Amino acid sequence: MLAYILCTALAVLPLMIYFRNPYFLKDLSYTFLTIYVGIRLSRIKKKFYSILDRFLDKVAEHPHKKFIVYEESSYTYSQADRESNKVARALLTHAHLKEGDTVALFLGNEPWFVWIWLALSKLGCTASFLNVNIRSKSLLHCFSCCEAKVLIAGADLQGAIEEVLPTLKQQGIRVFILREHCDVDGIESLSDKIQMESDEPLSRQLRASINIKSPAVYIYTSGTTGLPKAAVINHERVWMPAFALTFAGVRSDDIVYIYLPLYHTAAFLIGLCGAIERGTTVVLRSKFSASNFWNDCRKYNVTVIQYIGEVMRYLCNTPKRDNDKDHKVRLAIGNGIREDTWVEFLERFGNICIRECYGATEGNVGFINYGGKIGAMGREHFLYKMACQYALIRFDTEKEEPVRDSRGFCIEVPRGETGLLVAKIGKRTPFSGYAKDKQQTDKKKLRDVFEKGDVYFNSGDLLKIDDEGFIFFQDRIGDTFRWKGENVATTEVADHLLTVDFVEEANVYGVKVPGHEGRIGMAALKLKENMDFDGKALYQHVKNYLPSYARPRFVRIQDALVVTSTFKQMKVKLAEEGFNPALIKDPLFYLEDNKGYIPMTQELFNSIAERRLRL
Repeated sequence: MLAYILCTALAVLPLMIYFRNPYFLKDLSYTFLTIYVGIRLSRIKKKFYSILDRFLDKVAEHPHKKFIVYEESSYTYSQADRESNKVARALLTHAHLKEGDTVALFLGNEPWFVWIWLALSKLGCTASFLNVNIRSKSLLHCFSCCEAKVLIAGADLQGAIEEVLPTLKQQGIRVFILREHCDVDGIESLSDKIQMESDEPLSRQLRASINIKSPAVYIYTSGTTGLPKAAVINHERVWMPAFALTFAGVRSDDIVYIYLPLYHTAAFLIGLCGAIERGTTVVLRSKFSASNFWNDCRKYNVTVIQYIGEVMRYLCNTPKRDNDKDHKVRLAIGNGIREDTWVEFLERFGNICIRECYGATEGNVGFINYGGKIGAMGREHFLYKMACQYALIRFDTEKEEPVRDSRGFCIEVPRGETGLLVAKIGKRTPFSGYAKDKQQTDKKKLRDVFEKGDVYFNSGDLLKIDDEGFIFFQDRIGDTFRWKGENVATTEVADHLLTVDFVEEANVYGVKVPGHEGRIGMAALKLKENMDFDGKALYQHVKNYLPSYARPRFVRIQDALVVTSTFKQMKVKLAEEGFNPALIKDPLFYLEDNKGYIPMTQELFNSIAERRLRL
């Protein structure tokens, strides 16, 4: 009788656990994964083991397996190894690189990007990834803040290099371009030199002094400075995002599709480094194409895709086809997908497991929604919280600062309330900051959060945790907003607007648009006395100096720009008011592609609100 009762209890127990916590099995699986990754990280730190070492191990393990597929060409792990050896030898001979040097890489998505990064790693050098959209002042700033002495550029970016070449020559910078010949004084060809080199392995002694804390790459992130900041990604920091594919369930037999720019964290650290960690094949595309996305997935038998929220919406907005579910994609990993787009994507393209995640390039905290709850970007787990002490604290969006109690400490918000995400900076959760920018590094540190002397990383993001422990993104704070997958620094845009002859003051902010993720740029301008607004001149200026995603789409002319008592520009109220001419009496203008800023009408507003006009 006792045995019968025990058997019945054991049979009923899983059902009781399930009804109490329907995510129990996924929590259990995540627990085992966390322990596995924790052990791996512990070994990596104990005996330094880089992502390059992982790549070389995979070369030895399966030399003839496809590593990179690009257009009609494919390269095995062994071929990639040999190609990078040739690049390393050419840079050693002609650029005279040595361990510890920094090299700026100004290159889009192509195999050369991978070969050069691997080559620099083999030489013990740090790669600085420049955004291919930046120009002039921003380009020079990004180049100088990592103290690079060598710049390597793609052939298609020679024009952008020539714009700043006088300054680079003045600073004694060696500039190489991926061409076989180059007649421009100050720019040296590199492709011909690479072809002449041997593909034999290089001595490990070339990088003998590199350790887990040495900088591996610099990845640029926008912020409140108005110019991009170089986040220091050391070899230890590379591993956590690289394990994201492991947490998402990627296997070694998967084929990962990367079309997001490799100079960003998502594609490089999660996508490429994650694929190396898993030993998978990468299908690389130069840039995103909604019309060719699923054709590529079918052509290359893609099983894993990366995304940002906008991408999923773009795919859902393409004309429906009978073969929408005819593909082998089983897993999507990324961030920023809205709940309605998530549902629509699954209904249209089939039962694809979506793993929404969260993390900042320079941050020390990240989450993954392993439970699969639609709309959430992460899930709390007791083991992770033991390793990473994070909290959501009350935040005053008007004053743009945390709310503190009578003792001067921050206040943790209860579940269900929105709060600012902060994570304690410590040995297991370090924050390396930004290259050559102590001021901005310190700005990301929040002190005396819960006790005197503690230091936390300020994510700048407002999140919410529900009763089931799922984490939801709410908004970004401060001077940065996100549009079309890019962070836009409002002060940088404002600085450019202030150089226009009729602009006296400029306040740039992001506004929400129906049916779109993130916020689109808008500028409130005060004109100089006795001067008129010139929409064509302003359009020409922003076109020349700003990438498309950073150009203000709406302009509001004001007699005076509102400031706080401490003379800080008010953005929150302006953002809330938006761009509806029925509600705003100030003159409003809309940026019409290739024409300039034209008066904003109610008809235009209705077209945007009803999604008849795409932004």
